[in-house]
Amino acid sequence: MNCEFGKTSILLIVLDSAGVGELPDASVYNDRGANTIGHVFDSMGESYLLPNMAKLGLYKILNTKNNLPDTNVVGCYGKMMTKSPAKDTTTGHWEMTGIILKKPFPVYPDGFSREIIEQFEKQIGVKIIGNCVASGTEVIKQLGMEHQKTGFPIVYTSADSVFQIAAHEETFGLDRLYKTCITARNILQGNNAVGRVIARPFVGAEGNYTRTPNRRDYSLTPFETTILDEVKSAGGEVVAIGKIEDIFNAKGITRAIHTKGNLNGMDVTLSEIQRHCDKQTLIFTNLVDFDMLWGHRRDVKAYAKGLKDFDNFLPSLIENLNDDDVLIITADHGCDPTCMLHTDHTREYTPLLIYGKKLKKNVNLGIRDTMSDIAKTSADILDLPAMKNGRSFKDLIL
Repeated sequence: MNCEFGKTSILLIVLDSAGVGELPDASVYNDRGANTIGHVFDSMGESYLLPNMAKLGLYKILNTKNNLPDTNVVGCYGKMMTKSPAKDTTTGHWEMTGIILKKPFPVYPDGFSREIIEQFEKQIGVKIIGNCVASGTEVIKQLGMEHQKTGFPIVYTSADSVFQIAAHEETFGLDRLYKTCITARNILQGNNAVGRVIARPFVGAEGNYTRTPNRRDYSLTPFETTILDEVKSAGGEVVAIGKIEDIFNAKGITRAIHTKGNLNGMDVTLSEIQRHCDKQTLIFTNLVDFDMLWGHRRDVKAYAKGLKDFDNFLPSLIENLNDDDVLIITADHGCDPTCMLHTDHTREYTPLLIYGKKLKKNVNLGIRDTMSDIAKTSADILDLPAMKNGRSFKDLIL
């Protein structure tokens, strides 16, 4: 279904949390030895393979105990450092689109201050429960029944810069939860400008609570120009798939499609690459299940299956690329499902796998100093104004 008269599209797919090994400063983040994809391979044994990602160069950048087979590589490959001093979703996505943070977003290892909570309670008209650092699944298990009895929303955070609000979809209401999150977002500014306020809806009854796909992220608006802004300003289309719209607070986006998990995200991505023929386009997809469902929950087998599902999807995606299209696969941080020190993100290199029908084959791009190299290269390929940060590798791949 390739277009006969197409313009270049860049398809940027983020395998949320699929890191490829500890960064040099990982120990500062309590992440020494982290290696998300590498440890998945080690845990699953020698029979576990991802042949289609291997063709793009995945095995070339992995450090695992298993001896991975030699593969005829048709992609360009490397790995990238995170230059920003953090390991969260917003930081990773902003950096790959051109923004390098000088300081991390604020975190709250002891919960939020009394001043923040009192202001929040006053504006939403009810008390809250929780105000703790917790796993999302554990906090609803512990406080879900109290929440249903009192009607008080559950507030919690993690090692990331997040203000999370959990509430029952039926007894509290989904629209009410979203409005409550907007209230929190308006409060959390200035020195308390957390990266994201996250709505965490759940359903069920005591002992059987489950979170739903109706999560919403309320991020800060990017404070510098991103590659999304440049594509949009030039008259191109920026299609945000999954939680991308939330991460960028809709800035630089022309159309957004929220999805219900990885498989739906892959289907939508394939549909979008098939239909965009008349203008330069950035299709930006986040596949969140790797992080939300499997990484944080330390579910190695499910993480492995998710990677396998994506690997099986790749041939149909590549088949539908136009001749000038460029596919970039990466991650925003790590979330090693074998790490037992904590259940948070891990500070890791991110993969850089690139394919295009007109690109060179089997090119080692090495270790990139920053994920902003993606933004710099994308602007270079699309003949847009040069981005502030990063170093283009266009001449290495064309």
